[in-house]
Amino acid sequence: MDAMSWIAVAIFAATIIAVIINVFDGTVAALIGVVAMIWVGVMTEMEAFAMVDWNVMAILVSVWIIASYFGKTGIPSWLAVQALKLSGGRAGLLVIILATLAGVISLFVDNVVVILMMAPVALPLARALKIPVTPLILMIGFASNFMGSAMLLGDLPPQMLHSVAGAEFMDFFYHSGRMSSFPILMITFAITLGAMYIYGFRSHRRRTEVDIANLGVEARIPNPLFATIVVAWFLMTVLGMAFRQVLGVQLGFIAMTGAISLVLLLELLGERTNAPDFEEVLTELDWRAVFFYIALFALVGSLEKVHILEMLADRFRPLFEQSYMLGASLLYWVTVPIVGIVEHDAYILTFLHTIKDLDNNVSPHWPLWWMLLWAGTLGSNLTVAGAPALYAALNICQGEEERKISLREFLSWSIPFVVVSTIVCYLLGMVIWVIPFAG
Repeated sequence: MDAMSWIAVAIFAATIIAVIINVFDGTVAALIGVVAMIWVGVMTEMEAFAMVDWNVMAILVSVWIIASYFGKTGIPSWLAVQALKLSGGRAGLLVIILATLAGVISLFVDNVVVILMMAPVALPLARALKIPVTPLILMIGFASNFMGSAMLLGDLPPQMLHSVAGAEFMDFFYHSGRMSSFPILMITFAITLGAMYIYGFRSHRRRTEVDIANLGVEARIPNPLFATIVVAWFLMTVLGMAFRQVLGVQLGFIAMTGAISLVLLLELLGERTNAPDFEEVLTELDWRAVFFYIALFALVGSLEKVHILEMLADRFRPLFEQSYMLGASLLYWVTVPIVGIVEHDAYILTFLHTIKDLDNNVSPHWPLWWMLLWAGTLGSNLTVAGAPALYAALNICQGEEERKISLREFLSWSIPFVVVSTIVCYLLGMVIWVIPFAG
């Protein structure tokens, strides 16, 4: 490597370390890393701008806007009350139902947003049924982080797969003649929740009579017109994204059209929907995360520019050429613990590009891309360093219980969840994707 390559690696490594140890805000660290790359000459400011996938950023922000309106419809509260009724007052069953609900919502909504939606309505239910708060909120956090990669909308990693590999909306259901992310993760999710019920919640089977009227949770949807419009627009936006190739426009433009037209309609209807002001919705978006992701694209792009990822691919190529199955297995199981302590978005984006740089002697790339996506998502549930969603969940637990949740207590829930989910997903991924292509 030449001097500029070493400089780029040093800046990138220093930036990631700064994000991990959290001495100061991770977004600030990432932006400083981009600025440093520009000033030392690794890339120009225009190159940094061009390295950002603005299509992905448009998807992210647009879906967040629609999700913000969804969170204010009252539907999450109503769903939580229905979950309580379905559980029959059985605390252990309620935890699994709420985790399932969080996972399903996170198919469409960012996992941090899901936690911020679900936790406030889950807490009164926990108090009423005398459920320990920490395992309930952590299960909601694990579930929302888990299912974000099942479809293209829910989280950044599948959107990065769209950016790097060209994965379309329907590819997450069926790709290359076999089922892909959605069915595989749904099966894994169901098995994992069953295992966690046996592990930590089976003993909470006693029925508890709860007066729903005194729960402090809205048991009805306050404005059905507002809720209907938001859900309908969400579904139409998803449908439009599913037919992106027919429409002939980018996913980001479809998502942006859905968000802007929803805002316009709600503004025109005014008080009839009692919708929040657009300014209020904008202030609630996680702009720190947006700028972090922008910086992340530029940072990984700088490594691509100085051919670091190509050199990294050269190092891995002999392993895959010798044994495709062994290479895929190592990629999966090395990824799982790393993303438990390293912010998983940066890791996944880096290795998506690394796999892309493998030449045609190592093909096909799709089994490796899928295994990386799944390992990078499921492994990030190990600690709060891997996924911002778990940090948000942990803060809610500590605020509610007014005590510090120890690492040991956190790991007592995260390790079983990660072990079961990663083993099940690995077996499915190998049988469905890796073994058929290894021959």
